[in-house]
Amino acid sequence: MIRSMTAFGSAKAETGHGTLTIEIRSVNSRFLDLNFRLPEELRMLENTLREMITRKIARGKVDVRANYARNASRDTATLDMAALNHIAGLLAAARQAIPDVPSPRLSELLAGANGNDPLDAEVWAAMAAEAGGRALADLQAAREREGQRLAQMMDDCAQGMNRIVQDVEASLPAVLEEHQQKLAQRLREALLAASPEGFAMISGEELSARIAQESSLFSLRIDVAEELSRLRSHLAELGHILAGAGQPAGDGRKGGSAGKRLDFLFQEMNREANTLGSKAGALSMTRAAIDLKLLIEQMREQAQNLE
Repeated sequence: MIRSMTAFGSAKAETGHGTLTIEIRSVNSRFLDLNFRLPEELRMLENTLREMITRKIARGKVDVRANYARNASRDTATLDMAALNHIAGLLAAARQAIPDVPSPRLSELLAGANGNDPLDAEVWAAMAAEAGGRALADLQAAREREGQRLAQMMDDCAQGMNRIVQDVEASLPAVLEEHQQKLAQRLREALLAASPEGFAMISGEELSARIAQESSLFSLRIDVAEELSRLRSHLAELGHILAGAGQPAGDGRKGGSAGKRLDFLFQEMNREANTLGSKAGALSMTRAAIDLKLLIEQMREQAQNLE
């Protein structure tokens, strides 16, 4: 499955112990780069989230954020009167400077009463698995949607390359014939310049043989059949990758990285386009080589965002 490296996913898990919200954001990177921004109380969740993400994502800079809110237990909720009096004193002092400072809510006071109790690691790890799993699924779905859009853009470029390759193949006989006509004209002009009776000094068979020899050398020099064949092979491989072959859905690590495979493939395509340009025997072939390189560069830019 083709996936983009840029996406966002979030999810929330709620239990009687509280609420846990996890956000996962990913952007481009050559390698997998994980960054966790967790409250100190939730540091024990990092390994759970790390293992979950590395099983699904192969490349990208991934930022993971977690926020939580604890619920006060109705059975154990108590108020520390000494702490409450201290808070009242602080509130009175604050109102001397800022008269409209609001009073804290009872729920906030209850939460503060239990705020120093350690979190139950097993309970919050289970919540992290639930919220993290759904946030990761949300992220992957967004990456796949964006990946399909990028794949469609590259497929459109590939279709344009196919048309250029077909046009070059179809134009080769005309290019060779045009060269033969130009060669014959230059030979006639050279003979006439050397002697007005130059044609009387060379037979038609010799002139035809000379033209055929020069045309044969020219046809060998502009022979791009191998380059065109390789381009067709590369375009077939491109279609294979864009179709998601060897990339099972749900596991970005299987089948290798599509982005890296495409980057190598575009290097090979560019090499063939350069060779095609160097062998160009006509202006139309030069233009074709330039158009191919432009399309390859467009696809390379899109592939930079693929996993």
